Amino acid sequence: MKGVVLAGGLGSRLYPLTKITNKHLLPVFNKPMIYYPIQALVNAGITDILIVTGGNSAGHFLQLLRNGADFGLQRIHYAYQEGEGGIADALKLAESFAEGEEIAVVLGDNIIEGNIKKAVDDFKKQGGGAKILLKEVHDPERFGVATIKDGKVVKIVEKPKAPESNLAVIGIYMFDPAVFDICRTLKPSSRGELEITDVNNEYVRRGNLTYEVLKGWWTDAGTFESLYRSATLIRENGANRMDV
Repeated sequence: MKGVVLAGGLGSRLYPLTKITNKHLLPVFNKPMIYYPIQALVNAGITDILIVTGGNSAGHFLQLLRNGADFGLQRIHYAYQEGEGGIADALKLAESFAEGEEIAVVLGDNIIEGNIKKAVDDFKKQGGGAKILLKEVHDPERFGVATIKDGKVVKIVEKPKAPESNLAVIGIYMFDPAVFDICRTLKPSSRGELEITDVNNEYVRRGNLTYEVLKGWWTDAGTFESLYRSATLIRENGANRMDV
């Protein structure tokens, strides 16, 4: 299995910090933000990783990460996303890198306390389809929210006004190669983007999307509040047991 870290976007919610750099290069406590999703993949046994980024600071990722040796990576690749087409649009750039293999995708501002190795191993045994990770949150209306019935995801609603559960879809996904065919069928949402929720709902429709509820804490780091919270959590509890 290969890993993909999606680290594009304008980071407008963190302006003016992002005026001169990509948000995924900002510090989260004592390390750049991008280190944490990479380490999450490495901890799951994935050492062939693609970084998808964009904007004027794309070259800074190469300066920082170089050949990935500091993480023990077998290979590290880079892809450039033109414009702001959404998560699913960025994911399309990983098709040639995937070479027909299953992929684990982590959004570049997602930081977790624990380990996704069990979820990755379970997905490898699944025999295709997709797997998403969920987390109970107090403000589900900010996220894609999964409705579970009889142990299965029956639908995912993006930022619902009246959430049917408190299970947020966090930015960690596993897909079989069919994901790229699905991405090609998507239509832009009202935001003008190709939405990852639409990808996941297509797997729901096909009946081959599974889920696991993440243990330990999780946060993104895409706002000033969550950036501060993530740094505090790492300082107090650590994340990914990372020594890089």
